[in-house]
Amino acid sequence: MTIAYVFKTSMASTFQLSTMILPQLEENNHGVKVAGMFFFDDNIFCLQKNNPVGERLSKVAKENNILLMVCDQCAVRRELAEGTFEQCGSGEVKPKGLVDGVVAGCFPQLYEALGSSPPDQVITL
Repeated sequence: MTIAYVFKTSMASTFQLSTMILPQLEENNHGVKVAGMFFFDDNIFCLQKNNPVGERLSKVAKENNILLMVCDQCAVRRELAEGTFEQCGSGEVKPKGLVDGVVAGCFPQLYEALGSSPPDQVITL
């Protein structure tokens, strides 16, 4: 089974991701294939360069071809992307100060990125 995660609720990236999901991915015993992860609100802060969770996740994502995407509007609000609010949803917003492999986008970009290998389930945390 292939899944995608959406990190929406407060502290989902610092609790569920960093203490449960990421260690399982690193140990190769998560039990499912992860196609992508989409980060909203303050959950994107774990993806800042030099953040231990973000650096570990970047490595695992590269090894396993996992999409790491931040909400473009959330990133612009937090000065972690180059672009304007008017560009949000267009694919023109570019992440800055985030770990390697992270892209910025909105639902149209998420659908396009996962379209060739869609997940069987989407889990929102």
